[in-house]
Amino acid sequence: MVERSYVRGTWQKERTFSPAVITKGGSRTVWLAGHGASMDKQGKPFVGNFAAQVRRAFEYLSETMKEAGGTLDDIVTMTVFIIDSRYGKEFVEIRKEFFKEGHYPGSMLITCAGFAHPGMMIEIQGIAVLD
Repeated sequence: MVERSYVRGTWQKERTFSPAVITKGGSRTVWLAGHGASMDKQGKPFVGNFAAQVRRAFEYLSETMKEAGGTLDDIVTMTVFIIDSRYGKEFVEIRKEFFKEGHYPGSMLITCAGFAHPGMMIEIQGIAVLD
C-alpha cells in the first residue's frame, strides 16, 4: 500500500498544488507522457477554448491512469505547459475540479511558445505512484 503525506505549504493551497508529496511503499511508478487536447472525443476542435482543453486533458489523463491501474489521485507531481501565462489562474480553478482539496500533486506551471499540434493551448505530463 502506498502511504502519502503532503507538505501543505501556505500560499500553495490557493494554487492547488503541494510543495512536496512524500510516498512510502508502492510497487509501480507511472511516467505520464504529455497529455493535451485540441479537440473533443468526436474530433471537433477546441480552437481558442482553454477551459475545454484543460478539462479534456484531465479526462485523457484519467483514462490513461485507469488503464495503468490507478486514478488521478495517484499522480504525485505534474508539469503543466500553457500557451499564455494569463491562463494560469483559470487552470488552477479547473484543476480544483479534479483533485481533492489538500491532496494536490506537486506541480510546475510553465508558459511556452507553442505545441506540436496547432491549436493546442495546454499539455500536462506527470508521475504517479501506484500500490
